[in-house]
Amino acid sequence: MAYRYRCGECGFKTGWTTESEAEDRAIAHYADHHPELIPGGSVEINTKNPNSLGCLPHLGILILLLIIASSCE
Repeated sequence: MAYRYRCGECGFKTGWTTESEAEDRAIAHYADHHPELIPGGSVEINTKNPNSLGCLPHLGILILLLIIASSCE
C-alpha cells in the first residue's frame, strides 16, 4: 500500500511511498522548515488500489496457461 504525508503548516507533501519512508521524509521536512514545531499534518492512503497485487495475478494466469498448453498433445 502507498502512503503520502501532507505538512500541516505549508503545502509540502511527500510522494507515494512506504509508510515509514513517507514518515521519515515528513520528519525531515519539519526539521528543515519548521524546527520549532512538533511534526504534524495528515497521512493519505492510496485508495485507488489499496490491495493491489501488481502483475502477480497476470503472471499466475500466464503460468497456468503454459502448463495447460504443455500438457496438450
